[in-house]
Amino acid sequence: MVNPIELIWSWLNVLTFTRYEALMQQFGSLEEAMIALDEQLLKKLGCKQDTVIKALNKLGELDVNWYQAELKKRGILFTSIADDAYPAILRTLPDPPVFLYYKGDLSVLEGPAISLVGTRNMDAYGKQVTEYLVPGLVGAGLTTVSGLAEGVDACVAAATLQAGGKTVAVLGHGLGTIFPACNKRLAQRIIDEGGLLLTEYALDVPGGKYTFPARNRIIAGLGLGTVVVQAGEGSGSLITADLALDYNREVMTVPGNMFDDLYKGNHQLLQKGVAHLVRSAEDICNTLGVHITSDTVQTVAYEPTNDNEQIIYTKLTRLPMLVSDLSQDLSLDVGTINSALTMMELSGAVKNVGGGAWVKL
Repeated sequence: MVNPIELIWSWLNVLTFTRYEALMQQFGSLEEAMIALDEQLLKKLGCKQDTVIKALNKLGELDVNWYQAELKKRGILFTSIADDAYPAILRTLPDPPVFLYYKGDLSVLEGPAISLVGTRNMDAYGKQVTEYLVPGLVGAGLTTVSGLAEGVDACVAAATLQAGGKTVAVLGHGLGTIFPACNKRLAQRIIDEGGLLLTEYALDVPGGKYTFPARNRIIAGLGLGTVVVQAGEGSGSLITADLALDYNREVMTVPGNMFDDLYKGNHQLLQKGVAHLVRSAEDICNTLGVHITSDTVQTVAYEPTNDNEQIIYTKLTRLPMLVSDLSQDLSLDVGTINSALTMMELSGAVKNVGGGAWVKL
């Protein structure tokens, strides 16, 4: 059940993770902090005067019952960092979003993901690269993550759906609208085909010069790594790459024409030695340590023969997983898991990649 106090704080759009922690330390809960909310508290949190005025005005205008009903009517779901449903991978960030709104299947974030970013002014080569890389990543069991902007973002999402995969679009605005409007149909396809639209912003928050760069940290944080497909000098994609490096994620990029300014960002990453050069999905998967057998989607005609095989097969991905971790996560003893994995390997459904680790084929 959605906590209405969390909804109110989200609507005010003032809580960074640092401010959230400060409130929790002082008051113990957002409910108690709400009771004390006034101009002095907001200033103590570090809010500028215009932000304080805006937040207090928004507080006076909000009917939280209307807001809950509006979210329900639009099929928008809500979670906070205090909830069990909150994506575990985002908890590892130094600056995670406190609140998340979403449409679609949040569970797609439980498996391994790869972020792909690039310019809105994508050229034919950038499109070719994206459509070449994505099917292999889908075949490796990776969920793609991007931003739903025009250009590379939209191409990533469309290519993923075309390959039968799942994709996550992280928005720099509230889910009350889709920007750009030309991607509304694509956004609906993402939801309909098992993917996810995700944002930290309340329903009414528009995109702006601060929201989109802030959104990039979520894109960088959701992936095991970030691939810069096409970036000019000073591109916002380079912000995402820098954030990925800050989060100890792998950064990769493709080479472009040395005379083309649209690839200056790619070449700068390579020149600085902070990005791996990639020419295929296999290069990306090798960098991440994800098992892949080819650059095409792999399908296995396999049907589990018992309940143990079913839950093990569901848990495994293309990312190597230790038997000991499977045992802990599934509450099955090691002997039972090893026996099941042996039979599944004979069926061509899984593979032992060494060191006691297994992957799904």
